[in-house]
Amino acid sequence: MSGHTLALTDRLLRGEASVEEVNPVVIDGELDEVAPGVAFVPSFGNIAAFTAGDELLLVDTGNGHVAAHNHAKVRRWTGLPLTTAVYTHGHIDHVLGLGPYEAEVAAGGGARPVHVVAHEKVPARFDRYKATAGYNGVINARQFKLPAFRWPTEYRYPDETYADRHTLTVGGEVFELHHAEGETDDHTWVWVPGRKVLCTGDMFIWASPNCGNPQKVQRYPREWAVALREMAGLGAELMLPGHGWPIAGADMVATVLTDAADLLDSLVDQTLSLMNEGARLDDVIHAVVAPAHLVDKPYLRPVYDEPEFVVRNVWRLYGGWYDGNPARLKPAPEADLARELADLAGGASVLAARAEALADAGDLRLAGHLAELAAQAAPDDAGVHRARAAVFGRRAAEELSTMSKGVFSWAASESEAATAVGS
Repeated sequence: MSGHTLALTDRLLRGEASVEEVNPVVIDGELDEVAPGVAFVPSFGNIAAFTAGDELLLVDTGNGHVAAHNHAKVRRWTGLPLTTAVYTHGHIDHVLGLGPYEAEVAAGGGARPVHVVAHEKVPARFDRYKATAGYNGVINARQFKLPAFRWPTEYRYPDETYADRHTLTVGGEVFELHHAEGETDDHTWVWVPGRKVLCTGDMFIWASPNCGNPQKVQRYPREWAVALREMAGLGAELMLPGHGWPIAGADMVATVLTDAADLLDSLVDQTLSLMNEGARLDDVIHAVVAPAHLVDKPYLRPVYDEPEFVVRNVWRLYGGWYDGNPARLKPAPEADLARELADLAGGASVLAARAEALADAGDLRLAGHLAELAAQAAPDDAGVHRARAAVFGRRAAEELSTMSKGVFSWAASESEAATAVGS
């Protein structure tokens, strides 16, 4: 065993490294045997591998773009046939890595067919992904700043599904599958009681929980917190997350899971309290504050999602899409409103200039509103787009989370392209 991933975990927990320096979501590292017969492959979609008897089991299969790369890492570690794969959920960074293993089966030589197990809602997710491939391509290209990204339309569906809890026996060893709603409605976390190893999937990702992604479907913060507390009570001595790095030691595993649950519960409690008082969404967004003692933890930093976005998801889950502002119930087209405000201000260029002045003064949120209004009012004005590009470029530079950086950078790129056309 090398233990290099656990060594990085120790450095992060001691403050000798930070998740801002080593982002836990987009990583690519060498396989690490973190316990006898247990390997951890850090990737964009981590893979946990278990040798059990004369069989190999994977918890998640990884990203399709690096499937051959990750397969080679595992095969340098063991030649045992992959007989079972568990999808912790249907996100594409966790389910597209089986190809090289199934090629082994097709080539013969004694390899056994791979039996894939997942929650019963995973097939419906794959069906939805096929129906919305274009939309998913657009939003993920924006989120990860990948202009040429194309959403996949072919999936390896599970051979077996379950509803609530399920026990697998592989190589004479028990693997317990537990369903939970959290980042997705089809999530599975895996408990290996004989080894006291917990595989969380994306229920824990070494970052503030991805429970508010502004471009994705509904997430479930309260149910997520309940599942985290259940996992925290298991006495797991080794935790292998869906993103980030393994965590060893029963006390530390319980602590990080409980802290993540406390963060989600706080956001839900604060939001529901204000909703019950009749507050508008705008009031709620700016009133709810994530506890600093939690988001300052190295494993709960908002480097991917943000607590502010979780608040919006709580509102959507419990209150629907109406935000309490009657003007937005049946609004005018945004471009019409932008032109009207530009005319009142003295022209789109005035709005653009004011946006840049506000940005210079440090009010990037208000600057973003005016820059966007100016561009909608004068979509062919190169000067307006230069201002919009500058404002959203500054917004991206000031942000910590992948999601905010992606959206703001994309907006800046749009205006940079429009400026080039208009020059």
